[in-house]
Amino acid sequence: MSSYRSTAPALPGDPPGGWRAVTVWSVGVSVYFVAVIFRTSLGVAGLDAADRFHVNASALSTFSILQLLVYAGMQIPVGLMVDRLGTKKVLTLGVVLFTIGQLGFALSPSYGTALASRALLGCGDAMTFISVLRLGTRWFPARRGPLVAQLAGLVGMAGNLVSTLVIARLLHGVGWTAAFAGSSLAGVVVLVLMLAFLKDHPEGHEPEPFPHRGAAYVRRQIVASWREPGTRLGLWVHFTTQFPAMVFLLLWGLPFLVEAQGLSRAAAGELLTLVVLSNMLIGLVYGQVVARHHAARLPLALGTVLSTAVVWAAVLAWPADHAPAWLLTVLCAVLGACGPASMIGFDFARPANPPERQGTASGITNMGGFVASMTTLLAVGVLLDATGGDYSVAFSAVFVLQALGLTQILRLRGQAARRERERLVASRVETVHVPV
Repeated sequence: MSSYRSTAPALPGDPPGGWRAVTVWSVGVSVYFVAVIFRTSLGVAGLDAADRFHVNASALSTFSILQLLVYAGMQIPVGLMVDRLGTKKVLTLGVVLFTIGQLGFALSPSYGTALASRALLGCGDAMTFISVLRLGTRWFPARRGPLVAQLAGLVGMAGNLVSTLVIARLLHGVGWTAAFAGSSLAGVVVLVLMLAFLKDHPEGHEPEPFPHRGAAYVRRQIVASWREPGTRLGLWVHFTTQFPAMVFLLLWGLPFLVEAQGLSRAAAGELLTLVVLSNMLIGLVYGQVVARHHAARLPLALGTVLSTAVVWAAVLAWPADHAPAWLLTVLCAVLGACGPASMIGFDFARPANPPERQGTASGITNMGGFVASMTTLLAVGVLLDATGGDYSVAFSAVFVLQALGLTQILRLRGQAARRERERLVASRVETVHVPV
């Protein structure tokens, strides 16, 4: 976001924007909204899932691990699919897959079929965010790109909010099958809207055809992106900042608050809601700060990691059986900064790569947080089983991954800064010495 300004002039060939663009984009972003509801619905149903399928903590964590594994593994392939097939086709496939996955989860009679359903859901979910970002670039002028991307992220967090408020109440009001099967109808609704109203681009703004260059080209893109220190720094920033909140919201937050802290489900749900609301607010603040002060990227990321570690340590080391309500409230408010801080990773990867590698670099960066989340989800589940449900020991895994990520960030920051300065100088020279 930091390389754009809202006052920038329109570029030649820019899409016109306007109300039609808003309408089409709103249909596309509604698909992402529903995908996030489905993705996070397990976070409020963890205890119910354990009872329904008669599984321990390790097996329960496998639901989210597999879902995230599929999501992370699909990032680069989905980017290529969007370039080749267009947004509408990819989003259509995504909606069909995540709707079938949510419905299958509702009707699954066994742990195995439920696991397959979550994998299918993760595959469909993986096709939404990249597609929505691409839709924004096709319909809005380039100067609106940061705002459109930021709004898409906020809509996603609103989907998380619906999951914590609505799905939780449905689950305990009408039961497992009715709650999940009923929510899957939202996928049918957005599919109908998309087929009726979504278009890949405005008339007269057709993209250049994407040439098929084979597997060797894809490998070269990945290798070239990875060699850039900024890409690797972006990955480790994403890795280190995102996972504490994702692990909390996707699965282990509700069991921790209910079983370890003695809260009611209603009170725990309110704290999960606080994480989401904090995320939305801090996201707006971080975006504006980074846009105005490029040097604030690393301090914001490191500050978020350190504050998260300090508050988590205070909660887990509290001498009494339960941490006080004010401290749990602070924890959830601080966790809300994790998502916005993870977006800073893209602000390191973006200036490190030319336009033709932006998608590949973003895919690599985006996998960082999901790999960390999968690792932590599994570690917490295994440690809970090994310690008989000791959440203080289990959540100590957070500090191990944060230490690993901080080490890599500090190692790469100098290299990335030097490369970024070199690119900035080169671009200024090219701008000044224009051939006659």
